Amino acid sequence: QVQLVESGGGLVQAGGSLRLSCAASGRIISTYIMGWFRRAPGKEREFVAAITWSSGSTFYADSVKGRFTISRDNIKSTVYLQMNSLKPEDTAVYYCAVSSRGVWRPYEYWGQGTQVTVSS
Repeated sequence: QVQLVESGGGLVQAGGSLRLSCAASGRIISTYIMGWFRRAPGKEREFVAAITWSSGSTFYADSVKGRFTISRDNIKSTVYLQMNSLKPEDTAVYYCAVSSRGVWRPYEYWGQGTQVTVSS
C-alpha cells in the first residue's frame, strides 16, 4: 500500500513558477513509476509527466515539454514537478500517482490532488 500527499499548489500569475511535491509513504519498489496528472475544469484527466523510480527516466506530455520538469528524491521518497512559464491553461487540480506496471499502464495509487491556478 502506497499513500501519496501532494503539496505546493497555489495561485500564480501567468509566466510565474511553482514547484509541486508528492511525498510517498509505504513501500516504494524500485520498478515503480511516479507520475503527475491534471484535470482542468470541464476537461478529462490528462497525463503531465512521469519518472521511473530506478533510473530517473522522464516522460512528458507535449503540452508541457520545455516548461515542466519532473524529478525525484529517492531518499525522501518524494517526486517534484517544477512548473515554469505557467499559462492560464495550466490551471487544474494536479494529482500524483504511482504505477507498478509502466508509464503507459494503469496507475494504482493516487493522491488527493493540489490546486494550481494561473491568473492572467
